[in-house]
Amino acid sequence: MAKKQLDSFKKYFNKTKSPRRNSIQEIVREPTAGGVIFRRNQNNEVEILLIQDAKSRWTIPKGHIEEGETAQETARREIGEEAGLKDVEIISWLGKIHFRYRRIDKLVLMTTQVYLVKALGNTDKIKKEDWMNDIKWFSFSDALDAIEYEDIGKLILLAMKKIRQGKL
Repeated sequence: MAKKQLDSFKKYFNKTKSPRRNSIQEIVREPTAGGVIFRRNQNNEVEILLIQDAKSRWTIPKGHIEEGETAQETARREIGEEAGLKDVEIISWLGKIHFRYRRIDKLVLMTTQVYLVKALGNTDKIKKEDWMNDIKWFSFSDALDAIEYEDIGKLILLAMKKIRQGKL
């Protein structure tokens, strides 16, 4: 192809090509922690607390681990902040979940430590943060149906097994 034709083609192509997303410039690691929170209702049935995020996906309360904080401390703090539940008992560690997503030109690698947490005291006094669409208690099976993330669903199954084994 002659140089003139090639230059003309490049000029045309650069004008008409669709806009591309910025390439990944940085990889960011974000450690987080949260919990599968449960209670027993008046009929002694297990209920699981879920929050509905801004994208209408049901998930568990969780948040970023702050400097000097352990994962357990973060889970307890985030449950208090996101659900209004201050009187909780961390029963055991359930596992670790890995998420990754893109934030403009960054690849975010999020690792979430998840704990089995028993809500104590008045568990009806839950609160919804402004950024949430909803927060509510679900029966165990309804929680499994509602949850959007397969890995969290697996940890809810593990939580139920531990609840039954420990007769919690």
